[in-house]
Amino acid sequence: MSVESIITENLDVWTSAIKTKSTSGRGSSSKIELYGINKLREMILGLGLSGKLVGGNRELPNDIDEQIEIAKALYSEKQSRRLKEYKIGKPLIHEFEIPKGWRWMRVCQLSDLQTGATPSKAKPEFFGGPYKWLVSGDINRYMIDDCEGRITDKGLANSNCRILKPGTVMIALNGQGKTRATVALLKTEAACNQSLVGITPFDEKLLHPLFLLYALKYRYIEIRDITGQKQRRGLNMGLVAELSIPFPPVDEQKNIVTKIDELMILCDQLESQTEASIEAHQTLVKSLLETLINAKDADELNENWQRISEHFDVLFTTEDSIDQLKQTILQLAVMGKLVKQVPNDEPASKLLERIATEKEQLIKDKKIKKQKPLAPITDDEISSKLPNDWSWCRLNEIISIMDAGWSPACPPEPSPSIDKWGVLKTTAVQKLEFLENENKVLAESKDPKAQYEVKSGDILITRAGPRNRVGISCLVRNTRPRLMISDKIIRFHLVHSDLDEEFISLCLNSGVTAEYLEKSKSGMADSQVNISQDKLKMAPIPLAPLRQQREIVAKVYALWTLCEELKLNVVKLRDISNCVADSFIIHS
Repeated sequence: MSVESIITENLDVWTSAIKTKSTSGRGSSSKIELYGINKLREMILGLGLSGKLVGGNRELPNDIDEQIEIAKALYSEKQSRRLKEYKIGKPLIHEFEIPKGWRWMRVCQLSDLQTGATPSKAKPEFFGGPYKWLVSGDINRYMIDDCEGRITDKGLANSNCRILKPGTVMIALNGQGKTRATVALLKTEAACNQSLVGITPFDEKLLHPLFLLYALKYRYIEIRDITGQKQRRGLNMGLVAELSIPFPPVDEQKNIVTKIDELMILCDQLESQTEASIEAHQTLVKSLLETLINAKDADELNENWQRISEHFDVLFTTEDSIDQLKQTILQLAVMGKLVKQVPNDEPASKLLERIATEKEQLIKDKKIKKQKPLAPITDDEISSKLPNDWSWCRLNEIISIMDAGWSPACPPEPSPSIDKWGVLKTTAVQKLEFLENENKVLAESKDPKAQYEVKSGDILITRAGPRNRVGISCLVRNTRPRLMISDKIIRFHLVHSDLDEEFISLCLNSGVTAEYLEKSKSGMADSQVNISQDKLKMAPIPLAPLRQQREIVAKVYALWTLCEELKLNVVKLRDISNCVADSFIIHS
């Protein structure tokens, strides 16, 4: 079976194998990875570099060693001296099987290696000149024909940089994210800084630059593994020099490169179609769920839900679509559309009157301090209409005490037992879920502050951190002892027993209240924002009668449980698809 047939006759294998990227931390450019298509690209490179992609398998000429030595001598007198400096030991990477007549060769046996430098930044005359100057951030595509950096003659002289010629393969020694060990082909003359190494074949009649590029690209994961944190060493020019690559005759290299390029175009087309399909699916799910939120009454809501439920099996097939469904359930809940309205329910306005009376008594008893009057909620602050027996209120109207915790320097590991104090991380607070194991053990040298110990019944909300982790709220239903809230977590309690803590936490995570919290975040960058206690106290809350609060909470958790069960099935199916893609590649 040809590789083209493997691609075209098994489209479902490649397009259905998708991985969801983690969205925790400081954000992500994309939530999904086209795992199957990435594996297909890897398979194509592997077949090409092992001599299985094209016929012929020509053998190296008998005088190849002599040709290499001649090319080396013509290219650089320094290279022969530098070769002696490289301490070439046993292969760092496990070598795969190659055809008889090919060889495994070190990168430095076939190429000149050159790194760069950075001129003194205190000298503006070193920058902005006619010469292109690359940094690791430029190695984000296969072909480099331009870059933002520029350097002058003086800058070149100051940094001892050398201009690299077109056809040089650039490899990143370090950089942010997954930049380290990425490669690209230089299509123009350029210098580089010390984070890059340029690999220039002695003679393109012996080593085709694109073949070298694909060889290093294929071994990206292996190269990162030998220079990872566990090995406690970074990638450097010496390690690049001793990397091994398969070395067939140059005509064979060219045939392989041509075939790889043809097949990669097919992968590009498949990737584009898959991404378009995923985007269309996401748009469809979003649009249909919005019909529920925008329904004018219960009858229209039920009609729209019936339309969705008839196509449930094709709509909610991804984790992202199920998360959208969960968020829609929350949105409907805080809008009063999830449960029926009962005429004899006591309106929330009466509940607010009782709460105000109780707060006045707490102030008289000196259990809480007198608070400044709050500005009334205006129509500009609310974007949805509530049922007649609901009322808007400020969060501060219904709470007693609000505080934040303590963040001492702690060892990274969690508290090992209930006998050891721990400090909660912000990741302990998830949407409507408390994770007590997300903590750091308190250092032995520090005394705990018992006043910050988290207790059942506390409502927690994250106040500082990356934007996507700030403003998340949950109720602490149960918790182990000796855990303290950090100063990045705000804690508060409700003032009256006729308020459901779960319902208030639910409101903080969705609808108008969540929109208000998002607008209230401040900070210079998305990596570090915060919400002040004063702004949190002003948050608008859609308050329902007590019976409805409890019914809404019960219904939300029941529906969320079903969503999580559905998500588990989606994950299982996705994992099976990924295993099929892996197995298919192994046996192809």
